[in-house]
This record gives sequence, structure tokens and C-alpha cells, in this order.
Amino acid sequence: MSHGRFSPESTRLDDAARAGWLYYVAGNTQDEIARKLGVSRQSAQRLVAMAVAEGLVKVRLDHPIGRCMDLAAALRDRFDLQICEVAPSDPDAPDLLTGIAIAAAAELERVLKSPERRIISLGTGRALRALVEQLPRMSCPQHVIVSRLGNMMEDGSATPYNATIRLAERVGAPHYPYPLPVLAPDPQELRAMQQQLGVRNTLNLCAQADISLVGIGQMDMTAPLHIDGFLPEPEIRDLIAQGAAGEITSWIYDTDGRIMDCAFNRRVASAPLPANPEKPVVALASGTAKLPAIRAALQGRLISGLITSEVTAERLLA
Repeated sequence: MSHGRFSPESTRLDDAARAGWLYYVAGNTQDEIARKLGVSRQSAQRLVAMAVAEGLVKVRLDHPIGRCMDLAAALRDRFDLQICEVAPSDPDAPDLLTGIAIAAAAELERVLKSPERRIISLGTGRALRALVEQLPRMSCPQHVIVSRLGNMMEDGSATPYNATIRLAERVGAPHYPYPLPVLAPDPQELRAMQQQLGVRNTLNLCAQADISLVGIGQMDMTAPLHIDGFLPEPEIRDLIAQGAAGEITSWIYDTDGRIMDCAFNRRVASAPLPANPEKPVVALASGTAKLPAIRAALQGRLISGLITSEVTAERLLA
């Protein structure tokens, strides 16, 4: 399919964008949109639906939902958080990421609007990818986007859910990918890799980051590290038996939120996780499976911010 400047596809997206604007921003009825665009009412209806389906329309509810605000305040107090946002949960889909992504996008947008240079460091994961999709396009050449971990497997293939490049493209900022695999073959090779100039630059930027956004991975047989092939079944079962509770940027920690002294962590190439971080390290995480991992990260003060769902917030406070 052609996506040239005047292709049927781009023209149709233009029409959908116009219809979306007329409906959601200007408050036109579908009959009025049909008249203004010179199409039938059914076509106008389809164009408005297309604007939503293609992500051309971003809906934000401009109303502080009292229950969510109470939960966020309670989490902030209990865990001494710098940043906490609780998004409403859909009773039929409590693990849906959209609400969390929208809340995180609003938080990040505030940082991006700063005229002064800000360094934003990112982990990986579905929640971070969803956050980037919710951000409006911006021009922020004054900021720097940096990845906290490698975006490739040991064999050189790309890891899924890397958000750094997507975010940098969306906001027009320079970016620094992490030029190593997620895992080094052994600790000696890792030390040699970390002497490279590009790696040292990236690590320095991560250490100076004004805000870091990370995902949290659970430690069970549905763990991203296991599904993505980094942790074979015998190794993950052994780590769980030793008390592993979760992982952030591949650093595995126990139920007290302490980074474990284990063979896996000695090969992790990611930027170090600061304990008791002074600048915000904000986790985007929700869901029943992640509860033990979120709780442990909060208790160990591996994170100083949390963006989560209403249902997860209630369970964390229970």
C-alpha cells in the first residue's frame, strides 16, 4: 500500500483527522461534519470512528476522580513517594494499560515542557511503549532521552518493547541507546564492555537523569525475563526458591527490595539502580501478577514514584 504524500491512505487519514477535530474539539454533530466535509452521514460516522481507531484522537478526562486521588495520596504517604498517580480501572479489564499510559504521559509531558535541559532515562516494557503512544508530538531538542538497558539479545537480535527510540522520535530529542546486550556472556566480558566510551557516556547520563521511567517485571513462569528467553526454566525456579520477587531493567531483587547477589545479576549490563534515588525513578506497573514485585520495590525504595491502576492501588494498601 502506498503511503505517499497524496496517497488515498494519507488523504483518508487527513479526512479522519478533520472529522475527529470537528467532533471532539469543535463539538459538531455528525450531520454537521457530513455537510462540512461533503460526505454522507455514514461516511462522517466512519471517519470519526477511524480517527479514534488510528490513535489520531487522544481523550483525557479533565476531572480529578476523588477515589483515585485518595488512593494516590495514601500510597504517597505510606511509601514516601515523590510522584504517585492512580488511574481508574475498568471493572471488565482491570489490567488494561491505557489509563496508566495516559497518566504517565501527562506526567512526562510536564517534564518535557521545561525550557531547561532535562535527561529522561527509560527502561523497557509494554507499559512504557503504551506511554509513548499516548504522548502528543512535541519539539524538544533541548532534552536528552537515554536508555537504561541494552536493546538486543546476546545473538544481536532486537528485544521487544524498547521505547527509547520511539520517544525520541515523538518529541524530536536526541537519544542515547544503551550500546550493549541486556546480558553479557560473563562478568569479565561485562567489565571489558563497560570500558567503551559510548557505554561510559550512557551510564553517566543515566546517573544524572532528572527522571527515570521503568517497568516492573514479576518473577514467576510468566516473567518477561523468562518469556523473552533470558532466564531458562531451571534458573528462574532456582531464583524464585531463593526469594526473588521482581525485576527492574533486568536487575532481580528479593521480597525486601534488595538487589540479589546471584549469577544472573553479575551478567546484567543495565545501568545500576540507585537505592533511595534522589531524583524520581517512576515505575509504571499494575496487575495481580505484579503485586509482590511492586510491593517489594516500594519496600526496598528501588522506586520513588508509582503510576498504577485503582485495583492495584487498593491491593497494595490492603
